[in-house]
Amino acid sequence: MTDYMEGSEVQYHVHLKKGDVGRYVILPGDPKRCEKIAQYFDNPQLVADNREYVTYSGFLDGEKVSVTSTGIGGPSASIAMEELYLCGADTFLRVGTCGGIALDVSGGDIVIATGAIRHEGTSREYAPIEFPAVANIEVVNALTLAATQLDKRHHVGVVQCKDSFYGQHAPETKPVSYELEHKWEAWKRLGVLASEMESAALFVVASYLKVRCGSEFMVVGNQERARAGLENPIFHDTETAIEVVIQGLRNLIAADRAKGL
Repeated sequence: MTDYMEGSEVQYHVHLKKGDVGRYVILPGDPKRCEKIAQYFDNPQLVADNREYVTYSGFLDGEKVSVTSTGIGGPSASIAMEELYLCGADTFLRVGTCGGIALDVSGGDIVIATGAIRHEGTSREYAPIEFPAVANIEVVNALTLAATQLDKRHHVGVVQCKDSFYGQHAPETKPVSYELEHKWEAWKRLGVLASEMESAALFVVASYLKVRCGSEFMVVGNQERARAGLENPIFHDTETAIEVVIQGLRNLIAADRAKGL
């Protein structure tokens, strides 16, 4: 592979090198969320800021940890994971937002993904479509325990990942509306909890790299509740999701230490 950084050992996109990040990395999409998340760290420091990738490192319960934004979608998220892995990271916790699909998933709830539907393109450049996009069970358990500890209403199960935000929200306007609408009905019948844009790629890349990854989201709203005439509260404050991912990371660090990892 061509060394675009000419021997500096700095990764091309995230502008990080070994030693800049901890083994545990939180992955929000929005660069503006990084500083907010880093405020939960001890001695947080801005390490890099390039394109959509903003990174802070600090300490949590005595363990070096980091937060790196990925931007929107699987392509940029997979780049972040690949380059962070080369910098020494081996455990990733995605935190972000999603839109509810199942009728019992309401705005303000937390969704923790056990797996993701690969209705996107990035993961297809890593694995055949028959290969499942599955979260690491240790990360799932740590996040689920965190939501319970913090008494946050939450759901655990499968999410759907796509590349087109407006393909979800205005499928009837697209030339392939017949496919989008029919598959959306399938997701509903299969009990899929919510829709987002990164987890399928992250889970498959994590499988390839043999690292751990899990995802947790705050539900912004649920278009299916609105269509059914049900109350559909809209939430934009991601503080609850951040609290859950921080507690989940604490749980994971404690569990790893107990196993001598």
